[in-house]
Amino acid sequence: MKLTILTENVAGGICAAEHGLSYLIEYDKQKILFDVGHSNIFLQNAKLLNINIDEVKTVVLSHGHWDHGNGLKYLKDKTLICHSGAFIKRYRKGGTENIGLEETFNELKNRFKIIKLIEPYLISDKIIYLGEIPRHNSFESQTTTFVDENRNDDFVLDDSALAVTVGNELVVISACSHSGICNIVEHAKLVTGIEKVKAVFGGFHLKENNYQTKETINYFKKNNINEIHPSHCTELPALVEFYNVFKIKQVKTGMVFHL
Repeated sequence: MKLTILTENVAGGICAAEHGLSYLIEYDKQKILFDVGHSNIFLQNAKLLNINIDEVKTVVLSHGHWDHGNGLKYLKDKTLICHSGAFIKRYRKGGTENIGLEETFNELKNRFKIIKLIEPYLISDKIIYLGEIPRHNSFESQTTTFVDENRNDDFVLDDSALAVTVGNELVVISACSHSGICNIVEHAKLVTGIEKVKAVFGGFHLKENNYQTKETINYFKKNNINEIHPSHCTELPALVEFYNVFKIKQVKTGMVFHL
């Protein structure tokens, strides 16, 4: 499996950066774009890395936030896999600016074949879109700073991830983990029937070195998950604690991981 960082918050080498996330996953005869950031930075970086995005037939949208999906306006003629709730308008509490997707479902369906799902979906024999993530533990997804278009609390129920089987182990690829990265990993194990997790990538939505961060680290330690790549919405206080425990390296645009 090959995973290339096309968009991240931190620039690397010749590649630019923005507040957003986009990964290219190449595995099991598939090329999959997982999120597309909010501009055409992912395309610019792909060109610099000699990646032909025209060869990518499948885009997976992790959830309907601007920094993960507004880059869709630069694409067409692909299959788009997402949660059925990804297209609502959403706001920060007290805010008036829509932080959901810029384009509506009706606009996007003219350019994409859209597969809207709540349940897990088999992209290939070894790559699964996890669908809606059950939220079972007591330390993740307990509060939210967002409201939906009806001004009700928005816990971003459309937040999902990918589970990739590599050998007899799992690679879990998240984007923002509004549903909780530990909940995501547990759901990936349940859906695939595989207990051993080789690596976890993505934004963990941890802002401080607080109870949630410490419990997340305890979960990774308890499950012997040592290859951890937190990025995007994982802010410095949490990253420092992950470094202290796991000696992580900062994820930057242009980085390539082989698993």
